[in-house]
This record gives sequence, C-alpha cells and structure tokens, in this order.
Amino acid sequence: MTTVQNQDKTRIAVIGVGQIGKVHLQNYRAVANAEIVAIADSDEAEARRVADHFNIPSFYGDAHSLLARDDIDAVDICLHNNLHMPYTVAALKAGKHVYCEKPMAGSYRDAKAMLDEARKQGKMLSIQLSTLFSRETRAAKVLIDGGHLGRLYHARSTGYRRRGRPYVDGYGTASFVKKEIAAGGALFDMGVYHIAQILYLLGNPKVMSISGGTYQETEMDALRLASSGYDVEELGVGFVRFAGGVSLDIIEAWAIHLNPFEGSFVLGSEGGVRLDPFGYYRNIGDMEASVCIDLGSFDYRQHTVHCVGDAYDSPQHHWVAALQGRAELLPTDEIALNAMLISEGIYLSNRLGREVRADEVGGVCSEQLSHSGTAVSPPV
Repeated sequence: MTTVQNQDKTRIAVIGVGQIGKVHLQNYRAVANAEIVAIADSDEAEARRVADHFNIPSFYGDAHSLLARDDIDAVDICLHNNLHMPYTVAALKAGKHVYCEKPMAGSYRDAKAMLDEARKQGKMLSIQLSTLFSRETRAAKVLIDGGHLGRLYHARSTGYRRRGRPYVDGYGTASFVKKEIAAGGALFDMGVYHIAQILYLLGNPKVMSISGGTYQETEMDALRLASSGYDVEELGVGFVRFAGGVSLDIIEAWAIHLNPFEGSFVLGSEGGVRLDPFGYYRNIGDMEASVCIDLGSFDYRQHTVHCVGDAYDSPQHHWVAALQGRAELLPTDEIALNAMLISEGIYLSNRLGREVRADEVGGVCSEQLSHSGTAVSPPV
C-alpha cells in the first residue's frame, strides 16, 4: 500500500464543508504535517466563504473537478451518510487515499463496497472513529493486550443523552433525523463510536448473530417533529454473539427518561475494565481490587518515554502519520464495517422480530428494509 513519504506536508482536500466539514478543517489546524489545499461543496458560495476563512487556496462547487487534480494525496469526505459510498469510491478510483466521516456509509452493503474498492485500488481508507484515540481506550488496550483481563468473554457498549436528538432537541439540522439522508438515528450517529470502541478492544471479532430493537417513544416538540420528518430511532438496544463465545450488549440513547448510566466495559476471566469512569477491577485472593489509574501520567509516558509522538493524539493526527509512514494505520475501516453490520443487524432484527444471522445482513432480508440504502447522489 502506497504512502506519501518523503514530503514535509501531506496535501489534503475536504469534500463537504457543512457543520462536520468545518470541524474537520479546524482539527487539521492542529496537525503540523497536514496542508489543506482544496475544498468542495455543492454550495459554491459557502465553499468560497469557508476557503477564505481557513485560508485554503482552491474551492470547487463540483467534487469531481477536485478529484481530477493529481496533486492531492488524500481526500476527507464530510457528506451525509448515504453519500459516503459514492464519493469514497470515486475518490479511491481517482487515486486518492480517503478519510471518511462516521458512520462508514448508509448501509452495510455500501460500506463493504468502500472497503472492497480501497483494497482493489491499494489505497488507505480510514473512518472517523474518535473514541479509538481517547486515553481511556488506549489504556484499556494496554491492559487487554498485556493479558491483565485474561480471557475476554463479554462487553457492553453504552451511549447516553437525556434529550439530545438532533434538530428536535435544539441543535443540528433535520437531515440528521431522516432515513433518506442519514439512514439511521442514535445507532448510526453516536452508537458507532461506542460499538467501534468495544470492537477495537475485543480485537474486532467475527459477528455470528444479532438481535435487538429500536424505539421512538419520548415526547418532542410538535412543530419540530412536523418540520423535520423525523423517522429514525432515538433508542437502540441489541445483543451480539461473536465467534469464540464472546458476547456484547448495546444500549444507545439519544433520548431516555433516565439519569446517566455508567460507560462501556469489557469483562475477562482475570479482570474487567470500565471506560467511563475509567477503572480496572480484579480479585486478588480474598481481596477485591478496584484500581485507580492516572491517565494523565499514562499519556505523558506514552509521549515522552515510548516516543509515540502525535500519531495517536487524534483521528486526524493518526491519519496523517499513517499517510506519511510514521505509524501503522489502525483498521478503522474493518472496525467501522463490523459496526455497520451490527447496527443494521439490529434494524433487521427489529423488523423481523427475531435474532438474525450475520450473513442475512445486506442480503435479501435486509434489502426489504426501507431503513437504509444508497441515495442518489446530487452533484457536489
């Protein structure tokens, strides 16, 4: 797989400069080895304004004109979920490495097409999974890889908001809550972060079966409901069986009548680790030990003693480090694909009223769902 070694800065272009695109542009400002050379957006006037604000030399109202350039190393795609696949595939075919916002796509089949094209073209594909780079995840990974949990057997993925649905609860746009654009709700928007975090810690095991349910029960403002066309879930729950007897339970809430519940965890035969609040737990003979770990000291030593540099400071830092050959790219594409499989499996299980096999997701049964699928892509 090619990298962009032997140059001081990696030349990056961003497609889509809406709410998320602007966040990415701001994040790249903290990455010394990244240079944003062009942006594209279907709203050309907004692209011009954003280019001026971030001092970016080129802007386009058509992404395909941007992709035709041969002086761009990588493309960052910040479009709505159902547009991830067509533009990722186009960028890969144009010879660009691709970094894409989460979730990986609007459907499992689309996400699989993205990964297959990246492998075919020999290009790097990375999905924006910020939770993999938190101090909590990195510390938990050290404990697990060091054998301090023993044999892993069960995990939980949790995500909590009391009333945090996009648009109807006061932030973001209605595009986040429409299936035709976003493909899913709480599971696709926030669940991907927490599910992917656990998959990474478990070693991204093979999914065997999924069961679950989705709900939209909490009251919302009537005018916002009517104007938004809200038709996605506010709560998703699930249970996943992996190869090797490992299991995972999931609860992801955009809105729920509960106080916050504790964060995700991983259980092993010799110990357990909770991510929020972070803690390591084990029994030592008759003693039950709850270990407090100084994550600040851990992070400091990672940088100063083990000299990891900026390669794991953030998703964008890691992406650029991998492009330049300074770090091995974490398999975020494979992890995000597995997260897509699980989320879409929950949707399918909810519709069919039964547990579903992994090989049913993306097949005939899944096609019958109007819940997800590739949208026709407008010119960008």
